[in-house]
Amino acid sequence: MQVYAFVGKTGTGKSYNAQKVAKSNGIDYIIDDAILIKNTKVIAGRSAKTEANFIASVKAAIFLDDTRKTEMKHAIKKENPEKILILGTSDEMVEKIATNLGLGKINKTIYIEDIATESQIKTARRSRVEDGKHVVPVPTLEIKKQFSGYFLDSLKSFGIFNKEDNSVTYDTSEKTIIRPTYSYLGNYTISDNVINAIISYVVSRVEGVSRVFKVVTQKYIDGMKLSIDIEVKYGKNIPTLSSEIRNTVIYAIDNATGINLFGININVKSISK
Repeated sequence: MQVYAFVGKTGTGKSYNAQKVAKSNGIDYIIDDAILIKNTKVIAGRSAKTEANFIASVKAAIFLDDTRKTEMKHAIKKENPEKILILGTSDEMVEKIATNLGLGKINKTIYIEDIATESQIKTARRSRVEDGKHVVPVPTLEIKKQFSGYFLDSLKSFGIFNKEDNSVTYDTSEKTIIRPTYSYLGNYTISDNVINAIISYVVSRVEGVSRVFKVVTQKYIDGMKLSIDIEVKYGKNIPTLSSEIRNTVIYAIDNATGINLFGININVKSISK
């Protein structure tokens, strides 16, 4: 296995440029922030950015945790890549990752200054420092469950590079912005009452729903399940109405909270005239 390293200081645009570097070197596998990525699909790992604080995030990223280390080593062995790209903030960091995962010596190191201009690096750095924005080099659907309840944005709204720079062409649909709460907001929680109020409101406005009786939420580490008791108007097609309610709730909760929903039960308790 040939081991490549992509090195740059925190917030200089490594993850944004990771796919470009991998492609230009014929690499299909990337290790970034404790995640193993094949092309644009997450193969193994859980992002270090899901840790509660910065120190824990760093420890996770260099695989000091035995559970993370074992899982990643097993995944790499199973995939058996010819080449792999490790992202890190320093030569020392990528060497530690390679050593901890038993990958051997680094064959080649690429630096962020080799592929991004000084202006681009400054823009990326400013976005990290001022807004706390981090890029994950995979599509939003690939990573959403890991960041349920975090601040998640499409990269299309994230101006790392000047739009007038025609020399840079990327598919922004294959990247996601994650803003960990420890980066600039501190810890936060979303009250069940707030979530229930949002759901009750948007469901009550769906044509055909005459009343929302109750909303029950069940929280898990990777998201939330819902149970919604409603009254519907006579003559409405219940399967069609239920589908519309689910779509409405998913959009509202994703937009307002970023929480991943992986189960919504619609319970019709009565029918009104």
